[in-house]
Amino acid sequence: MTKHDNSNSRNFLFAFFVARRYLFSKKSHNVINIISAISAAGVAVVTAALICVLSVFNGFENLVGMLYSAFDPDLKITPAAGKHFEITTPEIQKVIHFQEIKNFSETVQDNALLRYGDKQMPAIVKGVSPRFEAMTRIDSIMFDGNFSLYDGAFDNAVVGYGVAGALGVNPYFFTPLNIYAPKRSERINMLRPDKSLTDIKTFVSGIFAVQQAQYDENYVIVSLDIARTLFEMDSTTVSAIEIQLQPNSNIDKVKSQIKNTLGENFVVQNQMEQQESFFKILNMERWFAFAILCFILLISSFNLFGSLSMLIIEKKEDTNTLKSLGADDALVRYIFMFEGWLISSVGLIIGVIVGILLCLLQQHFGLIRMGEGYIVDFLPVVLHSKDIIFTVSMVIIIGFTVSFFTAKFAKNVKKDNSL
Repeated sequence: MTKHDNSNSRNFLFAFFVARRYLFSKKSHNVINIISAISAAGVAVVTAALICVLSVFNGFENLVGMLYSAFDPDLKITPAAGKHFEITTPEIQKVIHFQEIKNFSETVQDNALLRYGDKQMPAIVKGVSPRFEAMTRIDSIMFDGNFSLYDGAFDNAVVGYGVAGALGVNPYFFTPLNIYAPKRSERINMLRPDKSLTDIKTFVSGIFAVQQAQYDENYVIVSLDIARTLFEMDSTTVSAIEIQLQPNSNIDKVKSQIKNTLGENFVVQNQMEQQESFFKILNMERWFAFAILCFILLISSFNLFGSLSMLIIEKKEDTNTLKSLGADDALVRYIFMFEGWLISSVGLIIGVIVGILLCLLQQHFGLIRMGEGYIVDFLPVVLHSKDIIFTVSMVIIIGFTVSFFTAKFAKNVKKDNSL
């Protein structure tokens, strides 16, 4: 270590020691202590708010992810172009025999028209194989009835909560649900348009509720055979392959392997990518809220600017004395820069502790209730260490920047005790 490095180290230590004394010593003007306390309190409040807000967004993301996971598979394979593909190709057969795959279900999905009594509405009809129930948590989101697509005598359908409300269907009614889809092999007969439609009759066995409008208000689940009959597809044609992985499998790794095997003609999506638009909006809201709180932190840092500026004025005699003893402008700047850091650090430490405590209390005791009509009783909160690290980093950066530029003001203190 060079002589210059040793000198810098001593300067830093001396500047830190003086700054610590200034922070806790009594000032001649009590307002400086008050402004310093307000500065630290402002940093603490915003820090705690940042941790809590990010944790709430994590909670909602986990909650919605759990709701979607009851319906969406771990991985989903769809064609890059068109609506359907053949499952007999060597590439597809190789994929479905991967060791990491626990189960899979072929699905056929398209738009159709529903009619129940004198009510009708468009919907998305999804045909699934018998393995679908075993590889999803569909039972956990059943609102009424049960998940049964064939009872040994009749074909059944399971409809979304919104679809059931729009049509007035009930699992305990004996009126069949009519499902219509255009015939692919025929042109529409303008005189008898009904002759150009395939008509399937099913009974409603259950109603599911994902608590997401895109599913609850649009989807009807039927058996794979019924869907193929409705949309005139053969037994080797599917709209997608839904995959359940073995426990503890690396989803990203398996997804990459499947993508490499299938090539560019197929799209492979994990659960988050299947709901990409929703999670993008949620992520945008998260960082928009974070940006607003960081801006509030920046505004509150003006208290720190005022506190340091007044401290510099009050300690001008000490500063002149240090300069008379040989201290340079850099050492004086270090003292007041460390002073700003210490004020920010006190607020940061208090804010982190308060933010973590509030999140843990909400997680374990549910201090804030959501009220009636919500999916959960309490505000969901999930604390992530990366959010704490990111928050601490932002507070340190802002505190450092304000302290650095404010400390430059100290070099304007003259030896004749005037500014």
